[in-house]
Amino acid sequence: MKAILLAAGVGKRLGGVHDGPKCLLEFAGRSLLERHFEALDAVGVDGVTLCLGHAAEAIVAAIPPRWRARTVVHYNPLYTLGSVISLWCARQALASGDAVLVMDADVLYHRDILARLAASRQAGVFLIDRDFVPGDEPVKICLDGARIVEFRKRLPPDLRYTAIGESVGFFKFDAATALELAQRLGAYVADDRREQPHEETLRDLALDPALHIAVEDVTGLPWIEIDFPEDIARATQDILPRVDDATT
Repeated sequence: MKAILLAAGVGKRLGGVHDGPKCLLEFAGRSLLERHFEALDAVGVDGVTLCLGHAAEAIVAAIPPRWRARTVVHYNPLYTLGSVISLWCARQALASGDAVLVMDADVLYHRDILARLAASRQAGVFLIDRDFVPGDEPVKICLDGARIVEFRKRLPPDLRYTAIGESVGFFKFDAATALELAQRLGAYVADDRREQPHEETLRDLALDPALHIAVEDVTGLPWIEIDFPEDIARATQDILPRVDDATT
């Protein structure tokens, strides 16, 4: 199993609280990047692709020594555009013939979240947390029964659904579905839709009834995506104690 970590963003919404890349934010003396590699090791991932842009050299230098031979680095020179380009840079991993995890790198999370994702035998899996604060920021997963009917931050007012939750930003695809994702990313690039977020290509997969994308419910497990200064405070005060209690 392979993993793709998306870590190209600038993190400008942190407002100068942290000037480096978000994946190098440290909690209890360990960076998010280090924590990712530890969790990936625990679920049997044997190769990682890092999609980098802002402060790429600093991130490369922080790769744990025992992972350096198993980590492929792709630099996206257009990282200030949409993240679709960053994921497209990892198309070789998506076409590797292995199952692939696709993960945002700016997340602090309980290891059981990744364990549940890695253990899934579905062709494609999105993680959903039904306990979330509504608003324009969360990427929402809307379900009609077991079927995903929307995957976006903003929902059409006439959308009908039976359940809603927030996407954790982690996904798993079997070899065939990962290859399909690579092809759709290529179409976005060819059609000059490079400014789109990578979530739009994932939405295309989720809404395609032929692909049978499933969800895994991780409600109750602690996690947080780091976007704003208040996220760092909440991560330190509320999330970290519950995360580290599980690994000590």
